[in-house]
Amino acid sequence: MKLDLVKLENLRIVVDERERKSGIPDLLKSVGLNVEMKTLPIGDYIVAPETVVERKSIRDLLSSIFDGRLFDQCTRLKENFEFPIVLMEGNVDEIEEITENPLVFYGALSTVVIDFKIPIIPTPSAFHTAKLLVSMCSRKGIPKGPFLKKIRKSNDLEKQQLSTLCSLPGVGEKFAIRMLEKFGSPLKALNASTSELVKVEGLGEARSKKIRKMLESESKLLKKSNQKTLHDS
Repeated sequence: MKLDLVKLENLRIVVDERERKSGIPDLLKSVGLNVEMKTLPIGDYIVAPETVVERKSIRDLLSSIFDGRLFDQCTRLKENFEFPIVLMEGNVDEIEEITENPLVFYGALSTVVIDFKIPIIPTPSAFHTAKLLVSMCSRKGIPKGPFLKKIRKSNDLEKQQLSTLCSLPGVGEKFAIRMLEKFGSPLKALNASTSELVKVEGLGEARSKKIRKMLESESKLLKKSNQKTLHDS
């Protein structure tokens, strides 16, 4: 299905590689938009030099609220872009099916809008998300400048420690804080066994096993020559 819009070859959008499976990049390409796929450290779509869009399905948004990722992402978005936007995609009625306490969901959205001053725009589907992104790219008076820029790293030691632990699967700021409270440092937390991680309040056995699996799995980036050396030693 193509978007009913004119060709837009002169317009540019930078899209995170992980968005390929959403089908949105293909919709954007179908109208002639210049789509550049990159691995973005922050956000999913850069539509202007200072405008980045973080797209979340209803389920992903809820998940990021409950594991603490959402507020950490909002902090980084605000630190690096002047105009960050959170795009909420899907049927809001799903909230009632997913969680027993919708007030937690709406409370988090209120924090994003009021405290972080990041607008939240709802769309019902990927098709409408694509239309919205095209409209953002085609706005008049978009300032000139590089779309891709060096993402500033925080000099705050505590933020760096939390950010390191937040990169673990299923770990948001809430669990990162609990891990630091228990183990004292990121290094000790990363070296903790599954049985030790389970003792972190709320982390659970399944999440603890995922963390250990991610840390212990051999990377595909490991060069074959190094693999032979490691296996021979």
